[in-house]
Amino acid sequence: MVGVNGNSRFRRELWWRLPLHVILIIGAGLMLLPFIWMIATSFKPPSEVVAWPPTFIPQSPTLENYGKVFELMPFARYFLNSLIVTLVCMVTICLTSSLAGYIFGIFRFPLRNFFFIVILATAIVPFETYMIPLYLLMKDLKSINSFQGIMAPYFIMSFGIFFMRQNYIAFLPEELLDAARIDGAGEWKIYWRIVLPLSSSALAALAIYAFINVWAAFIWPLLVVNTSDLKTIELALAGFQTAYTVEYGPLMAGSVISLLPILAIFIVLRRQIIESVAMTGMK
Repeated sequence: MVGVNGNSRFRRELWWRLPLHVILIIGAGLMLLPFIWMIATSFKPPSEVVAWPPTFIPQSPTLENYGKVFELMPFARYFLNSLIVTLVCMVTICLTSSLAGYIFGIFRFPLRNFFFIVILATAIVPFETYMIPLYLLMKDLKSINSFQGIMAPYFIMSFGIFFMRQNYIAFLPEELLDAARIDGAGEWKIYWRIVLPLSSSALAALAIYAFINVWAAFIWPLLVVNTSDLKTIELALAGFQTAYTVEYGPLMAGSVISLLPILAIFIVLRRQIIESVAMTGMK
């Protein structure tokens, strides 16, 4: 009798969940549609790109647009520039966020909450409000038109500090840190040997967020870069658009290429991301 009731309850729950799953599938399909369209357009010849009515699947697939991407501009150089800037900023953000999060999450000192609130407050300030003062500061430091000028605003991320602080409070046992101190380990050694290894899942999630945030940056590089050699991939993609024309085929092909590093880093760090989600659910 219990088994029959259990099966009927399971069927009722299944029927209730079915509409939700259908809605989620439709929503996922709608979100994937622009990406599928972008990939399909990147393989279309110019005549199909502007054809009406438009075709979803390329009738005559070609790699012509990918060749044009590298013919019209030094796209490989811009890709490398973005990769250098993004990787350096990603590593720096993970280090500064984990260290600051550890300090705010574990240590007790005067005005700790005040300073933390100030850091959080900077997250809600639009970048455009302090973009010009930051530019003038970079100009005084002679960092305009340089890699350090592009990377400087991304070395510290207020969201990263908040994210790592919450992770340490939730998942880092203070008993473990006290045991390490009793064994004679200093705070720096505890941070490097204990805190960072235990935070690998959270750091992986932060790394992906930081990578996407820096990789997609457009306004700041546009402001501080004046030479072609230092352009990033976002500025390169904007070069396919002029006041009168848009090279849709090469633009879509370049956009597909620009997504490859994001996809690659997600594949590399997917195990840590799954562990982070699982730990959050367990908590």
